[in-house]
Amino acid sequence: MIARWQRRALLLGLLLWALLAGTAWASGCHGLALALTLLALGWHAAWLGLTVLLMRRVQRASGLAPPPAAQAWRAWWAECRAAPRVFAWRQPFRTHAEPDVWPADAAGRQGVLLVHGYLCNRAIWNPWLRQLRARGIPAMAVTLEPPGAPLDEHVPALAAAVQQLWQRTGCAPLLVGHSMGGLALRAWWRADGGRTPVGGLITVGTPHAGTWLAHGGRSASARQMRPGSDWLRQLAQDEARLRAGHSQAPWVLSVFSPCDSIVFPTQGALWPGGEALAVAGAGHVDLLQQGVVFEAVCQRLQGVGAERAGRWR
Repeated sequence: MIARWQRRALLLGLLLWALLAGTAWASGCHGLALALTLLALGWHAAWLGLTVLLMRRVQRASGLAPPPAAQAWRAWWAECRAAPRVFAWRQPFRTHAEPDVWPADAAGRQGVLLVHGYLCNRAIWNPWLRQLRARGIPAMAVTLEPPGAPLDEHVPALAAAVQQLWQRTGCAPLLVGHSMGGLALRAWWRADGGRTPVGGLITVGTPHAGTWLAHGGRSASARQMRPGSDWLRQLAQDEARLRAGHSQAPWVLSVFSPCDSIVFPTQGALWPGGEALAVAGAGHVDLLQQGVVFEAVCQRLQGVGAERAGRWR
């Protein structure tokens, strides 16, 4: 669904540019045609620049020092390069280019469940799926639909994916969520009640305490990701009750960047009580391109090995 929407948006954008820029050029307004072309190519960079400025302002208002300006703008440039590859190519046209990874010796090997974020689909994980295939690591990447739906509506799809990994490997899977995907996995764990063992949860740029930018969203999931939302408060309370009831809670690593201009203030990307890994100079989507993030997942797999039912860290 999201791929279809993004393909349509790209087509409409190209048609609009061709109409406006072509008309301007034919009328002799070559400067206007050039300006329209530059706007078409760089509007996302301008929008991302505004989010960087907003992030720095909100950080200061929250009593936190914003990242150094040079570092923040390096992250902006990396994000400007990453975003078109994801939103204008990989997700609209390459959704199923990389299938799930099921090596011949999948049984007995711990697998990985990859869950995307807001307005994304499974194609955001294509580079990871290639690397996991090269290492012989079982992996599944899901697409959560419909986009913008309440996060709890994705629980059945995630439960089915976790069970499929269990059935095909016999091992407790490692769960990895980018952005909103980390919250969807927490919603699954709450609904599961801690009954299904997992090998850990790694969240990458996840707004555990919400993100200020969600105030601009109108979908159900965007409202849930606003700082202090009723959904986030209830999720935290339910998790606390599960832990107090002696349910085995998974190990959690929060990967975040102080330069993330989509999830901010920075402390919102940290899951209280878990471990944290800061990646300096990375943007929100660009976090998935950082080798240190992928290696953190592989190190967890190597450190835990094949965790079977009833075994917990």
